[in-house]
Parts: sequence; structure tokens; C-alpha cells
Amino acid sequence: MKTSIPVSEVEDKDPIQSGKIYVAPADYHLLVEEENIFALDASEKINYSRPSLDVTYESVAEVFGPSAIGILLSGANADGTDGLRIIKKAGGLTIVQDPATAQTPFMPHHALQHAQIDFVFSVEEIARFLNHLS
Repeated sequence: MKTSIPVSEVEDKDPIQSGKIYVAPADYHLLVEEENIFALDASEKINYSRPSLDVTYESVAEVFGPSAIGILLSGANADGTDGLRIIKKAGGLTIVQDPATAQTPFMPHHALQHAQIDFVFSVEEIARFLNHLS
């Protein structure tokens, strides 16, 4: 899948720039700080994951509130569900990959069962939605 939005892996203390998609590096939790910068953290795993979506989504909700968007894709554990609930509680938007289109449907299925989700899209539909936002 392609997007016209630039994509890059985060480095500690990178400034957040609009119009970009950021990816967490392996083995670090990715957090957003009030100064609109990223922070990397090597603390314990959450839901057997580092990076943990729950950790990232919680910090995103705290900083961006109703402007936050949480997107959950294919995966094999419950990571991300609590974070999506926090984003939704902050007034943000939640999107989950349609489990029928996921290589490993457990994570999106779990989120649909346990969180209020705004949109359920295939990966292609998520890409179109994101391109439309930019």
C-alpha cells in the first residue's frame, strides 16, 4: 500500500511535524511529550510488547485530546485496545482494521469487542482515509 504522506522512523526527541506518519523503532515505547516532541522509552513490555500501542496512544490522547487519531492494525495480542479507549475518552478518533482483512485478526477483533470504534476499514480504506486528511 502506498501513501503520499511521508513516513519515517522516530528518533528520540524528534519534533512532531504535521503531514507526516511516524513509526516507532523496534524495542522502544514511543511517547509524545507536551513540547510536541517524541520520546523513546525502554521500560518494561506492556501486553508482551515494546513498543506498546497502549503506551503511545495514552500519551497521544494526553497531548492532542480531540485531535488524536488511533489506528489499530493486524496483531496477535490485546495491545492497543486500552489506548483506543483512552483516545476515544479524550474525544479523538478511533479506526480499526477490518479483522476479515487482517493477517492476524486478534488485535482488531479484540478492540471491536472492548472499545468504541469510529471506523472499521481495510488497509486500503485506511490509506485512502489518511490521504484524504492530508
